[in-house]
Amino acid sequence: MAKVTLQTIADRVGVSRMTVSNAFSRPDQLSDELRQRILATAEELGYVGPDPAGRALAQGSTGAVGVLLTDSLQDAFTDDVATSFLAAVVEELAPTGLALALLTSTERENVVPARDVGMDGALVYSCRVESAARDWLMRRRLPMVFVDQQAVPGIDSVNVDDRGGARAAAQHLVDLGHRRIALVTLAVDGPGGMVDDPMAAAEGYPQRERILGWLDVLKPAGVRPTVVRAELYEDDPGTDAARLLLTGAEPPTAVLCFSDVLALGVIRTAAALGLSVPEDLSVTGFDDSPVGRRGHPLLTTVHQDVAAKGRLAATALVAAIERSRSGTKQRARHVVLPTELIVRESTAALPG
Repeated sequence: MAKVTLQTIADRVGVSRMTVSNAFSRPDQLSDELRQRILATAEELGYVGPDPAGRALAQGSTGAVGVLLTDSLQDAFTDDVATSFLAAVVEELAPTGLALALLTSTERENVVPARDVGMDGALVYSCRVESAARDWLMRRRLPMVFVDQQAVPGIDSVNVDDRGGARAAAQHLVDLGHRRIALVTLAVDGPGGMVDDPMAAAEGYPQRERILGWLDVLKPAGVRPTVVRAELYEDDPGTDAARLLLTGAEPPTAVLCFSDVLALGVIRTAAALGLSVPEDLSVTGFDDSPVGRRGHPLLTTVHQDVAAKGRLAATALVAAIERSRSGTKQRARHVVLPTELIVRESTAALPG
């Protein structure tokens, strides 16, 4: 079967090749009747549309934006916070016609997604500063927005008040009378286990900010927290870390967790060891994710508006792409969304 081209359709309809091209890429240039006749002929002949690569070259646009994730794509689809963020981004991009390309920092057989995938711009979501993929995007000089990242000059960013939210959670426990307090963070690189210096457990911007927020309260209160890093790929995240804490010589009476997922792991481990939450152990999370609102007891946590973060990030990226195309200069905007402590059932005053 002969290949169907724009010229094939043009000959059948009796118009120029450019007119057929406009039917697909510049519909405002044609009457609705003529465009529909061209599209019907194309469908009849089995034509699927202009070659995307050629169209991108001609228009100077790929019609897609990337989201760079440090971790695996599997995590993006199993983590409540990441899925909520991506859903909000997709919803905000829908009216623009821009598609979403998910990128990881993983390189395979000389294929580097951040270097090789065509895109008009990118969201860099919770990636480490030393990420090679992030470096590739910056070297390409693509319009970008940083999310859950340290703000840098010249690039728009959207963050939440991680430090303020963590500070509120720590103050809540101190006000309840707790002084034996532990911190549970996430081991992104390397093994989990006990850590002497809290800041040594700070991997990435959100962890650093939340640890700083906890210490803002704990240090003045004279609390020297026990710190343990939970393995990233545990089947039940937080359980091994909790077992280390709760079976030690001087177990904590309260635990501040980097995320709701880790907090729920601590609660399950406490129950397995015969401890009651919050009577024997108070536990706080961070994120206010759906999973934390379904557990028992209901989790005290720090709420962040993940959907708003996704919408703002997508809006900022579309604006950055438009500025890049028009050559318009504008000072980078750094947005910090508020957080709020939500007190539920997993925290209580220290007995006695």
